[in-house]
Amino acid sequence: MLPHDKLFIPGPVEVSAKTWAAFSRPMIGHRSEDFRALYRSIHPRLQTLFGTRQPVFLSTSSAWGVMEAAIRNLVSRRVLNCMCGAFSDKWLDVSRRCGKTAEPLQVDWGKHIGAQALDNKLATGDFDAVTLIHNETSTGVMNPLEEICTVAKKYPEVALIVDSVSSFSAVPIPMDELGIDVLLTGSQKALALPPGFSLFAVSEKGFARAKRQTDRGYYFDFLEFKKNQENDMTPSTPSIAHIHALASKLDDIFTEGLTNRYERHAKTNALVHDWVRRTGFDFFAEEGFRSKTLTCVRNSRGIDVAELVRDLRAKHHLVIDGGYGKIKGETFRLSNMGDETGDTISHLLASIDDSLP
Repeated sequence: MLPHDKLFIPGPVEVSAKTWAAFSRPMIGHRSEDFRALYRSIHPRLQTLFGTRQPVFLSTSSAWGVMEAAIRNLVSRRVLNCMCGAFSDKWLDVSRRCGKTAEPLQVDWGKHIGAQALDNKLATGDFDAVTLIHNETSTGVMNPLEEICTVAKKYPEVALIVDSVSSFSAVPIPMDELGIDVLLTGSQKALALPPGFSLFAVSEKGFARAKRQTDRGYYFDFLEFKKNQENDMTPSTPSIAHIHALASKLDDIFTEGLTNRYERHAKTNALVHDWVRRTGFDFFAEEGFRSKTLTCVRNSRGIDVAELVRDLRAKHHLVIDGGYGKIKGETFRLSNMGDETGDTISHLLASIDDSLP
């Protein structure tokens, strides 16, 4: 058997043996009392993680499905898409493909979305929704969520849609307190579950907006999710294996404790940052706005990034990312999200040192 190559890419991340064991539990019927009991058992803890009293929904899709759903359910007039990297930039395309009038709030890759710039746009009264990626995975930028939410609260007619795919459960995101109308995430990042599953919650304002939309479809209709969740169900057949794995992961998260989990991510992230400074590399994301779950390293030493990725895998069976999109090769990305510890991150960094020219 070939040695296992461990993932330190920004998703999918490594999945533990314990989680895989839960993923392979015996199948149950999705309309059975066993399923209702499973959903009921995890729902309160999901609400705690989301920081909401609203129902939390389970979608058998990647997070992009829920991203599109948020546009179709909440946008009536015009949506402002905050864009600061490859994934947030895609929101504009998603919005327009859904037939919505959309406008970009664009900043250079590596920069953050500024609260004042958002305020200036929303003050025009042109928009009824805004999209934001909290943690831009392609560039390692973490946008100032609290400041942005403070601005959004000034405009109650505007629905705020937040993508927390690569930050959820690694940093606190109190949805209700911040006034977020849709908070969505995926399974394969900090939750350290297999890919192909997503979770989201919707505010009362979001549901009211959805009721007015006549073209929101069926599979991702927020009102269908709400109606079914009231009976501990999902609108269509879910990936039950993912939900078993999620239940196991919630046990892990709450046994560790949320504060400890947040602190662990901060500490492992700091180890990577210290390594970047020590080795003469630089950061792609601007200071003060850097992700807590991954680091986008600027290739300031001019190394062959593709060769580093190959050597690290061949010599140490560790996998890192060689940069995304237009900054591929100019950067590389190191993930510390999920189940990683100080020991595992230290091992990664020592192995990179051994593989560097």
